Amino acid sequence: MRALTVIPNQAGSLSIAEVPDPQPGPDELLVDGVALGICGTDREIAEGSYGWAPPGRERLVLGHESLGRVRTAPDGSGFAAGDLVVGIVRRPDPVPCGACARGEFDMCRNGQYVERGIKQIDGFGSTSWVVPVDYAVKLDPALEQVGVLMEPTTVVAKAWDQIERINQRAWFEPKTAMVTGAGPIGLLAALLGVQRGLDVHVLDRTTEGPKPGLVADLGATFHTGSASELAERIDPDVVIEATGAPAVALDAAKINNPGVIVCLTGVSTPGSDASVDVGALNRNIVLDNALVFGSVNANRHHYELAAQALAKADAGWLGRLITRRLPLERALEAFDPGDHADIKVVIDL
Repeated sequence: MRALTVIPNQAGSLSIAEVPDPQPGPDELLVDGVALGICGTDREIAEGSYGWAPPGRERLVLGHESLGRVRTAPDGSGFAAGDLVVGIVRRPDPVPCGACARGEFDMCRNGQYVERGIKQIDGFGSTSWVVPVDYAVKLDPALEQVGVLMEPTTVVAKAWDQIERINQRAWFEPKTAMVTGAGPIGLLAALLGVQRGLDVHVLDRTTEGPKPGLVADLGATFHTGSASELAERIDPDVVIEATGAPAVALDAAKINNPGVIVCLTGVSTPGSDASVDVGALNRNIVLDNALVFGSVNANRHHYELAAQALAKADAGWLGRLITRRLPLERALEAFDPGDHADIKVVIDL
């Protein structure tokens, strides 16, 4: 079969190669790949700055934003040929740590987890793949054109799940949410905020292209400019930071609003020289009972929440997030943005 492969930590090694066909085990689904989403993590791996090949192997099959259709399934598995599925990315560590032992492998404590297409286990960037039944999630058949958005949706499903758990520390009835960044994560975070009945405001530096219209069609409000100035105007109860830009993340952490909960989902590049008034930051967080936390990855519960959120969403709106589709033989173009104002690039498998 054909697959999108890379030698981790070696720039320029990305290629489409012939690899052995997968052989399903007794508790595994054999899946025909339908589509693969490409994100910043994939691009970092392709640039040679990240990633681990499977033990004893030089190359890694790339891709963690999956969508496939079941070819064969074990009897009694709850799956059948033709089912639309995605694969869960992370696997618990073998020890396991306390979190992994309880199914919370997105919160692994010892770092010995593996991740499809990222760390020590092949991804979903191939014309077929296998996945253990316990790490497959069924999707509504109506999501065939947009189900590849499932994995990024799990990221924000986890963020909202954590926010709602934190809410239980005291009385909390959030009314206003602020999302910084209108990429796939930011737009999907806004979607889940609107589904919760909140007044959602999305901040992005873009003034042209599809993003303002996508935000407006959600019933949310699009803004450009400063995160701190927007926060001062709208007094958000919840903030989801999805840019990873150090200055924006800092502005989010500095928001002064009693009880505000700030979730950081963007991964920043180290080495920023941003000046921080630690005293003022500490004072605001303490006196406002505010909370700033980070969130990454997702466990099975979050995949199930994401599947529900996508099933409730307007499929036409979701489809507009996919701004470019490429066949597998042109997959390398997805790693060179060029002049494209992409939101999400998808490879058709």
